[in-house]
Amino acid sequence: MRQFTPEERQAAILAAREDLYFFTRWMFLQRKKFKWLRGKQHKIICDALMRVYRGECKRLIINIPPRYSKTEIAVVSFIAWTMGKYPDSEFIHTCYSGKLASNNSSQIREIVRSPEYQEIFPDVVLRDDSQAKDEWRTTDGGVMYAVGAGGTITGFGAGKVREGFGGGIVIDDPHKADEARSDTVRNGVIEWFQNTLESRCNSPQTPIILIMQRLHERDLAGWLINGGNGEDWELIKLKALQDDDTALWPEKHSVERLKVMRSSNEYVFAGQYQQEPSPGDGNTFKPDLIPIVDAVPSGVRWVRGWDFAASVPKPGADPDYTVGGKLGILPDGRFIIGDIVRMRGLPHEVESTLKNTADRDGNSVKISIPQDPGQAGKSQVASFIRLLAGYSVTSSPESGDKVTRAEPFAAQCNVGNVMMLRANWNDDLIDEMRKFPNGMHDDQVDSLSRSFSELFTANTGLLDYYANKANK
Repeated sequence: MRQFTPEERQAAILAAREDLYFFTRWMFLQRKKFKWLRGKQHKIICDALMRVYRGECKRLIINIPPRYSKTEIAVVSFIAWTMGKYPDSEFIHTCYSGKLASNNSSQIREIVRSPEYQEIFPDVVLRDDSQAKDEWRTTDGGVMYAVGAGGTITGFGAGKVREGFGGGIVIDDPHKADEARSDTVRNGVIEWFQNTLESRCNSPQTPIILIMQRLHERDLAGWLINGGNGEDWELIKLKALQDDDTALWPEKHSVERLKVMRSSNEYVFAGQYQQEPSPGDGNTFKPDLIPIVDAVPSGVRWVRGWDFAASVPKPGADPDYTVGGKLGILPDGRFIIGDIVRMRGLPHEVESTLKNTADRDGNSVKISIPQDPGQAGKSQVASFIRLLAGYSVTSSPESGDKVTRAEPFAAQCNVGNVMMLRANWNDDLIDEMRKFPNGMHDDQVDSLSRSFSELFTANTGLLDYYANKANK
């Protein structure tokens, strides 16, 4: 590292004091003794964090590939720099591992103690008792507390109840990559955020920053982006392989290298490097084997099975759908998917859809509805039967998990015994089938699985047909 003249050093100190991007580069040079290999994402991140510092953004999500300097900038540099600007700032920092969060906190503390930092922010002084890696304080009342996702935060808050920046909550990779596909583990992180971490904001003005690689459609970032906590979040999505086929950080990964990475594991690449997680093919259904026809053959017997959304949708969220799937059996034993009704709405809207669909189908289409356990489920079914008076309606509780219920229908699809009427709902259904059970939604599959089950168990002659076919 070359020696700077006193004038150059003073100019650098003044620039670092006023600008996060310059501060990050300068402190990296002072600590590492070599220049930072900059990428354009570094300036983008710093600009977004400066908006948070100025109070222009209260909720920020940055999705970025792993090892692209996110922790160095958004955690270490940002907290150190803002602590210099406001030494009474109160921060809570978390990531999937308590040990990692503690190490990040320790790095920030050591930077604050360093002579190079003190040249820039001489007024920041740590208290004598600030020896713990995961908790330290300034003499002005600033606090840094680090905890792993799911950990205890009792007694700590983030931000100040006053004008100007006062700290915040900084979340860095809350999900561990090899656990993100577990619904239980992933949802546990979301519940912890919702029930524990959010409540640690000392003021409505306290910002929350989430910086992470995407690991699943329903990870914390996905949940928040889809309105999970009811707030608007600014989203910055940084793709390793840009839309114009250039590399985000060519010094790190060239275009050629990125394409090799993509071909070796498309699922991982889509999420972690492109920030567009898509579920892997579920392998339960092979929807490309389902032919699409332009007309319904004669002699079809129909059942429309329903799958009801569990709850009333929240504004901005991505809840389940209420779906009615119409499936028919042909005289030769093949099946045809004839119609999909798919909607979200309040209970009275669901009832209207159910009644209007039955009126459109006519009396020849049997209706199968699920019965939830308990008295509430019985009451709902009784209400639907009254609503659908004059139509053939059956109800039954669901048995087994979604995959178990879908497998008999999937088996017929996968051997070419199921066709589909050409309609505008085809693509959504095929996409859901391909991803099942890994996709965001499975309501269409559930409804058709119920229709198929009703065709088999009801008095349709289907069991006799297959028994006779097997004996020939």
